Amino acid sequence: MARPHSERHLIERIGWLRAAVLGANDGLVSTASLIVGVAAAEASKGSVVVSGVAGLVAGAMSMAAGEYVSVSSQSDTEKADLAREAAELAAAPEAELDELAGIYVARGVQPGTARAVAEQLMAHDSLGAHARDELGISGFTTARPIQAALTSAATFAAGAVLPLAAVAIAPTDGLLIWVSASAVVGLAVLGGMGARAGGADIPRSVVRVVFWGVLAMAVTAGIGRLFGTVV
Repeated sequence: MARPHSERHLIERIGWLRAAVLGANDGLVSTASLIVGVAAAEASKGSVVVSGVAGLVAGAMSMAAGEYVSVSSQSDTEKADLAREAAELAAAPEAELDELAGIYVARGVQPGTARAVAEQLMAHDSLGAHARDELGISGFTTARPIQAALTSAATFAAGAVLPLAAVAIAPTDGLLIWVSASAVVGLAVLGGMGARAGGADIPRSVVRVVFWGVLAMAVTAGIGRLFGTVV
């Protein structure tokens, strides 16, 4: 007797993976850049810590709110499309059947087979069939605002913890080096983890994440140094 064939695809992770990678990367880069910028202005270690903690809290809340609003807008659009599709199915089921069969024909299915498949799928779940094959809405990609918001806030805070920990253990005269080095290591690990989870090229992802993180820290350090010199 053949065993059931079970597969798990990487796209199943897209809902939380996007928010997690974005949140952790933003938390690490923005907090490390903020700390480096303040430290470059020759502020006291206490001021640097306060700035970092404030950046963590504000950033996590901002990420959560931004993701919730953004993904809620996507969810509202999906619901509106589904409501419109449901109305069309109720008003003209035969036309919708022709439309679904036409989609399968366009994908290379023989017209007779496409018609039979469309009839069976619509008999089983007409709205689900049109949502998936006409609108491109599926369980893998459905917008989940609360999940995205919580994931973004939690991962932002997790990313921001690393540069704050570096500040806590670093000597005052080596603060910039410690924070920058820890951020680079963290970004490399984050880039590798994100690429592995998403099935992407790991070296390319690591280089991309580290490059933009280093650039952000360099720019803020330059501004902080200039501000500290002027003041």
